[in-house]
Amino acid sequence: MKSSYKLLISLFICLAVGVVAGYFTHDATMNWYPTINRPSWTPPSFVFGPVWMFLYFCMGIALWRVWTKKPRNSWAIPLFGVQLFLNFIWSFIFFNFQSPFIAFIDLTLLWVFLLLTIIFFFDVDKIAGILLLPYILWVTFAGFLNFAFWTLNR
Repeated sequence: MKSSYKLLISLFICLAVGVVAGYFTHDATMNWYPTINRPSWTPPSFVFGPVWMFLYFCMGIALWRVWTKKPRNSWAIPLFGVQLFLNFIWSFIFFNFQSPFIAFIDLTLLWVFLLLTIIFFFDVDKIAGILLLPYILWVTFAGFLNFAFWTLNR
């Protein structure tokens, strides 16, 4: 498969995760989310969309770089798939099921699998690993924020 097709597929998969999750959780973000207690350091709602789109774009480029290197016997791409799945279901758990505690558990697992993904990506392609660093920083922040939501809304 041509590298340009792999790039389009990689970007599509990552961006689709955000778009689909956003579409199916939109009602809860508009109806339930505004009613819960939030820490004073919660970013404004308009920040989340652009930040996540940037991160999904970086994830897509990172995936493409690793995919084109054809890593042998590497867990890089399967780990990426696991962390992307955990990323996808977080929105449903937090917003649709209105469960900050279970969402925090999911986010903790996401952080662990993301760290493993970064380690394996660095082994295959250093730039791919670097592209995921803003993502783990944001997930770390999101973890603290998620924990605060849980403690404020028990």
